[in-house]
Amino acid sequence: MGKALAAWSKRARAVYDAADEALGFELSALCFEGPEELLIRTENAQPAIVTTSIALLEALRECYAELPSPAYAAGHSLGEYSALVAAGALGLADAVRVVRERGRAMQAAVPAGEGAMAAIMGATDEQIVALCAEAAAGDVLAPANFNAPGQTVIAGSRAAVDRALELSKTQKLKAVPLKVSAPFHCSLMAPAAASVAQSLAAISLRDPAFPVVANVDAQPNAAKNRIADLLVRQVDSPVRWHASLQTIANAGVTRALEIGPGKVLAGLAKRIDKRVSVLSVNDQESVEKTAEFLAS
Repeated sequence: MGKALAAWSKRARAVYDAADEALGFELSALCFEGPEELLIRTENAQPAIVTTSIALLEALRECYAELPSPAYAAGHSLGEYSALVAAGALGLADAVRVVRERGRAMQAAVPAGEGAMAAIMGATDEQIVALCAEAAAGDVLAPANFNAPGQTVIAGSRAAVDRALELSKTQKLKAVPLKVSAPFHCSLMAPAAASVAQSLAAISLRDPAFPVVANVDAQPNAAKNRIADLLVRQVDSPVRWHASLQTIANAGVTRALEIGPGKVLAGLAKRIDKRVSVLSVNDQESVEKTAEFLAS
């Protein structure tokens, strides 16, 4: 993860070095060499993804020095931290330390095996809310990610998610259990939200250089005194990604860069609003192609 990028780009390598120093261990070695079973642990995966996302951004800035300032930034769940780093509101060192603790806290909030998540396809937001209310039966169950029209993730106790899966079948909805380590973005994460609040209280935040659309309310924020509250609320609230991208599209944005490992958000954008064309920047080749496109 990021190995070829760091070997190619001095600025990307510097990002990994800075993350290593901030965390006090070689996150870069874990990204580049594994082992995978350690890298995918939440407390490692979260700083690894933020670091790799910012490494890609710095590689793009190195490759194309005239990279224009964005009108907005946004990030899905963990990606909101990367967006804030990109906007200069949050330092990389603070970001990786906070998200490492965030990962630990989210993992510890619910005993292993007691929580679950599932993706439900083909339902409206109203249907999802009703489905969760019916399947909860006294347990915790709620929408966790409003990703795109007809694609929502739910989270809660395992028993409640299992009931929702069965209920989905009767309603002829496609439902897929997700391989996750905890039920993120639901009220079971309240202890993790408190831990994140403590971590954020110990760091300095700055006004973003450009607005960052927050997950919890899908609205642009450019005030440093709101950032911590928005990030804390994000932990146990649903990610409103569909509405977030709609906010950006309605503001007149027609081009966006998805910077980070993977291409999931570009795919979601096609389903949310075709007015926004997204380029995915996830490796050396895509950095070079994006720089060429911007130069033209």
